[in-house]
Amino acid sequence: MASYRTILVGTDGSDSSFRAVEQAARLAADTGATLVLASAYHPMSERKRLSAADQLGDLAYKVQGATPAEDALRAARERAIAAGAKDIQEIAVEGDAVDVLVKVAKDRRADLMVVGNRGLNSLAGRILGSVPANLSHRSPCDILIVHTTDGK
Repeated sequence: MASYRTILVGTDGSDSSFRAVEQAARLAADTGATLVLASAYHPMSERKRLSAADQLGDLAYKVQGATPAEDALRAARERAIAAGAKDIQEIAVEGDAVDVLVKVAKDRRADLMVVGNRGLNSLAGRILGSVPANLSHRSPCDILIVHTTDGK
């Protein structure tokens, strides 16, 4: 089997997703693969955006005019570089996480998709299905589920 050439990892800006990014970046560095950072988002109205910014203060929007997806990708890129990845691409796509990751994997011809395990052991995850569980059924490529939740 050939080594991975394109590794896709999803991020939503959470600590859990950043742990998956770091693992994917290490794999990309070890194999010389392109690392694709993907973030799914749903557009927010201006009113909701202002409300979120008021509630979260400076943490919500560190860069003037940046969206939460752009912020997540920017932070993920920094972590990927620190973990040794060299060839990094970023993409933000409107939609649900599972649908977006499956589409990006197909479009970018990913050989490996890396996701965190968040949601696998939650009640909602068991009832509704978690992102990692749903991706394990729909992914067009190999999938690596990284332990990112420290038992939570």
